[in-house]
Amino acid sequence: MASDLGQEIRLGGLAIRFLVDKETSGGSAAIFEFDVAAGARVPVAHSHDGYEETIYGLAGVLTFTVDGKMTEVRPGNALCIPRGAIHRFDNFHPDEARALAIVTPGLLGPDFFREVAQVIHAAAGKPPDAAAIGSVMRRHGLTPHPD
Repeated sequence: MASDLGQEIRLGGLAIRFLVDKETSGGSAAIFEFDVAAGARVPVAHSHDGYEETIYGLAGVLTFTVDGKMTEVRPGNALCIPRGAIHRFDNFHPDEARALAIVTPGLLGPDFFREVAQVIHAAAGKPPDAAAIGSVMRRHGLTPHPD
């Protein structure tokens, strides 16, 4: 929803802020900025067949693993994650990292991240229910690929 733009959604060491969603782009793109805490390993490896995802580094260093190949994304670097590629990212460094994600077409929205946040919150500090997270992922067009 357009009213979600700019609102922060927190998932542990990850904070997401949507700048453009499918409603404001007519479905052509979704763009969100995300912060990753120092030392964070997020999310579970996954793929998506319905859209490409391009990552643009803004601050710090994120290490993306795409189809088994590790690539560091630093400020000013871009990485395109094609449809169907299994990927995940980590912040192995002592500083928070920030990046911009561009999803084309704009199929991924704030609801996905809010639903995952609810599963994490329901765990009350314990490991979240992996099956519940997997269900949310599949409902929003992501396929989990557990390590």
